[in-house]
Amino acid sequence: MAGVTARRARKQRAFRWIVVIVLGLFFLVPLFAMLMFTIREPDGHYTFETWRQFFDWPQLASTYPDLWTGMRSSGELVLLTVALMLVLLVPTVVWVRLRLPWLRRVIEFICLLPLTIPAIVLVVGLAPVYAWVTYFLGGSPMTLTFAYTVLVLPYAYRAIDAGLSGIDVKTLSEAARSLGSSWGTVMWRVVLPNIRSAVLSASFLTVALVLGEFTIASLLNRTNLQVAVELLGKSSATMSVAVSLAALVLAFILLFALSFAGRRRGQNRRSIRETS
Repeated sequence: MAGVTARRARKQRAFRWIVVIVLGLFFLVPLFAMLMFTIREPDGHYTFETWRQFFDWPQLASTYPDLWTGMRSSGELVLLTVALMLVLLVPTVVWVRLRLPWLRRVIEFICLLPLTIPAIVLVVGLAPVYAWVTYFLGGSPMTLTFAYTVLVLPYAYRAIDAGLSGIDVKTLSEAARSLGSSWGTVMWRVVLPNIRSAVLSASFLTVALVLGEFTIASLLNRTNLQVAVELLGKSSATMSVAVSLAALVLAFILLFALSFAGRRRGQNRRSIRETS
C-alpha cells in the first residue's frame, strides 16, 4: 500500500511539473520573442538602445510625448481608481456584513455584473453618461476613473469579501464599540489591519486592470498607456513592443506578489490555529 501511494505521489508531482513547464513555455516564449524584437537589429546585431531610451525618462518624454502622456495618465488613473474603489467598496461590504446581511446577495450580484457584460456593451451604455461627464469635468483621461472602478468591482469585491470571511468582523467591531471606539476608528484600527492582505490583493488587481485596459479608453477618445502604445506602434514598433513588454512584466510581478500575499496569509492562519 505504501508503495502504491509513493508511486501515485511521484506521478502527481511529475504531472504538476509538466503542467508548470508547459504553461511557463506558453507564457515565456512570447515574452522572449518580444524581447528579441526590441534588441535585434535588421543586420543581425543586438543593441539595447530601445531600452536605454525607455529608462531615460526625460529623453522618452521629449522623443515620444504621446507615450509619456499615456504613461503618466495611466499612473494617475491607477492611484485614483484604487482610492475610489477602496473608499466605495470596503465600507459598503463591511456595513452590509454588520447591519444589512440580507443585502449581501444583492451587493454581490451588482458587483459581479460588469464581469458578464462585454466592454463594448459597457461603452455603449457609458457613452451618454460620459457626454455629461465631459460637459461638467472636461475630457481629461482622469474621468476614466469612474469607468475603471466599475470594471474592477468583480475582482475587488471577491478579494475583499474573502478577506472579511476569514475574520469575525461582527465580534471585533462590537468589542471595539463597547470600548468606546467610533465607527471610523473601528474601520481604520480594527477592520483594515485584519484584511490588509485582501485590500492589497484588490489593489494589485486594480493596477493590473487599469494598466491593461484599452477598449473603453479608445472608444471614449481618452489617452492612456494602451492607447498610446497602439498609436506608437504605427511609427515606432520597437518602442511600442518594449513598452508592452514592460507592462506585461509589471503585471506578472503584481500577480506574483498577490499570490505570495495570499500564501503568507494562509501560513499565518495555520500558525495561529496551531498555537491555539
